[in-house]
Amino acid sequence: MTMQNDHRLLRGPLFTCLDDPGEDAVPLAGATRYLEDGAIWIVDGHIHAVEPFDALVDRLPPGIEIVDYRDKLMMPGFIDSHVHYVQLDIMASYGRELLDWLNDYTFPAECRFADAEHARAGAERFLDEMLRVGTTTAQVFCSSHPISVDSFFAAAQSRQLRMIAGKVLMDRHAPDALTDDTLGGVRDSERLIADWHGRDRLDYTLTPRFAPTSTREQLDAVGGVLRNAPDLYLQTHLSENRGEIAWVAELFPESRDYLDVYERHGLVGPRSTFAHGIHLNGEQRRRLAQGGANIAFCPTSNLFLGSGLMDRLACREAGLMTSLASDVGGGTSLSGLGTLQGAYQVGALLGQALTGWQGFYRLTLGNARALHLDDRIGSLQPGFEADIAVLDPRSTPLMARRLSQATTLSERLFAMMMLGDDRTVAATWANGRLVHQRDATAA
Repeated sequence: MTMQNDHRLLRGPLFTCLDDPGEDAVPLAGATRYLEDGAIWIVDGHIHAVEPFDALVDRLPPGIEIVDYRDKLMMPGFIDSHVHYVQLDIMASYGRELLDWLNDYTFPAECRFADAEHARAGAERFLDEMLRVGTTTAQVFCSSHPISVDSFFAAAQSRQLRMIAGKVLMDRHAPDALTDDTLGGVRDSERLIADWHGRDRLDYTLTPRFAPTSTREQLDAVGGVLRNAPDLYLQTHLSENRGEIAWVAELFPESRDYLDVYERHGLVGPRSTFAHGIHLNGEQRRRLAQGGANIAFCPTSNLFLGSGLMDRLACREAGLMTSLASDVGGGTSLSGLGTLQGAYQVGALLGQALTGWQGFYRLTLGNARALHLDDRIGSLQPGFEADIAVLDPRSTPLMARRLSQATTLSERLFAMMMLGDDRTVAATWANGRLVHQRDATAA
């Protein structure tokens, strides 16, 4: 191998999951890998090798760039399975129940994304924030304006990011500035699919906001597109709030429950993500599992809006995959670490302890599996795309002090999970390129 390729090596401690470590305090054998002095050899945006540094040093081409992270901890880039980029500016708006919050804050904010310059600047700000917290892949709600999708994909493409996004579809129960012609929104989506789906590291997700804002005709048209192109993703919302569930029952009296609305229109499949899924019964979880769908668990949003506590272990027992998401702006942090802290708190209230092993699995390989990307991202393995988050265990005096008392890797991971924030991410790499580096003077 010659230096004609783009080579570099990141050296330092590294942790990655190779499989689901399970829910116990001790991870399942072979599910995790930790190297105290590890090396990630990157060639042309992909991981060429992951080994102890001493095992690789004699094989490296002369003159290779070596980035020294020996006082840090390298992990796969974080993944967010459900986030609204167009809601960044309304984070931390005074808490109301979901439906009031949509009308008072969300819809007015999303109307502004009809303006191309506003959409372009909003996409850049959002990606800056995502990379600052170590998130390298997300499944993203844009607004109902096609320009919001074009702007987002163009910004992600220029940074060589792996992103999934789609235009929100609504043809009723929303302001005129946000609603589509029933089939016109689907035609807009088809144009966006042709322009962006499968281009570089980008994929398209069909995005009906939720059942109340789409007519039966629009949902049926979305199902038709999905049947004709099963490699597309689909994202929407499900059973977040009891008032929302009651409204769905009024709007769709022919359906036996909220989930049945989506089932009738062919929207429940292996690439379908349903955000929240708090108020589900066992039979609904089993139906979702049979369809191969996943529930995006959004703990900070669920706590902030008082929507309820998502039963993660009941989903696991039903064979239903769950992913982890920030939601935003209903959520309170874009940070995957902040999301894990919320997930721990929800679990504690339900008697479901979340270990550091399981937390970081869900933020990386677990979310990659839910999005059918686990052959490309989510783990530090040869052949995978080189998306990497570099964490600083001394990012705050409190974390440095706490970790100085930790004696095991389990204890260190858990403490970093619970005490970490945006300052903890020292650097973010995407597709083998450094795309964020924390200002050390600010720390």
